[in-house]
Amino acid sequence: MRADIPSVTLLGVRVARLSEADALEEIARLYDEGGPAIVAFANAHTLNVAFVEPDFARVLSEIDLLLNDGSGLAIAARLRGDSFLANLNGTDLTPLVLDLAATRGARVFLLGGREGVAAQALYSLAEIRPDLQVVGARSGYIEPGEVDAVIDEIRAARTDVLVVGMGNPLQEHWLAEHLAATGARLGLAVGAFIDFQAGVVKRSPVWMRRCGIEWMYRLRLEPRRLGHRYLVGNPRFLSRAWRTRRAGSERVAVG
Repeated sequence: MRADIPSVTLLGVRVARLSEADALEEIARLYDEGGPAIVAFANAHTLNVAFVEPDFARVLSEIDLLLNDGSGLAIAARLRGDSFLANLNGTDLTPLVLDLAATRGARVFLLGGREGVAAQALYSLAEIRPDLQVVGARSGYIEPGEVDAVIDEIRAARTDVLVVGMGNPLQEHWLAEHLAATGARLGLAVGAFIDFQAGVVKRSPVWMRRCGIEWMYRLRLEPRRLGHRYLVGNPRFLSRAWRTRRAGSERVAVG
């Protein structure tokens, strides 16, 4: 991430501190430069994983634009006497990036979700934005022996914007390792966006999103998958943020 981009450093990871408009302007700049460039979103879970996995922390440090996602990061920033300007989560920002892609005639490929889900998301996007060129869609469940074939498929589609929804840290690692080989200019690590767009996972009511408690809605829908992440992971993240603040350092003993 460019040194002149305003940021907040949390648990050793530098996260951009931008308005929505400025974030979109930076994404447009990255696209127009020709890439390959990666845009990703950091939430409490992302930074918890990076805290205990140095390789993932390194990947995040090399991402071209890392944006803040969720109330956990907002609270952690306040613990440092700082603040983010907006909640720039992938589910809300990705449609705006796709609007940008449409205006530039960019070719978009969706990679993520279970079998058939990316195709459902493709059809949904075609109805909403018929001028958006979505040139391919594929499941994000890729066997090791399939990687080269997937890269060839994305490259053969002459993809400009690769939207990857595999969950973190897998999606960020995948883009860091393979984006250049796909020939795409821009890689977006978007988490559950493809599932939401396909309609296989419901979003919370707007009022919950505005209050920063969308996680409660998702926990109710998927308690077994998300229970530990939210009920244990979120308090752990805030504890780590507080301890690093008190220690005057960005990393302390893992725990």
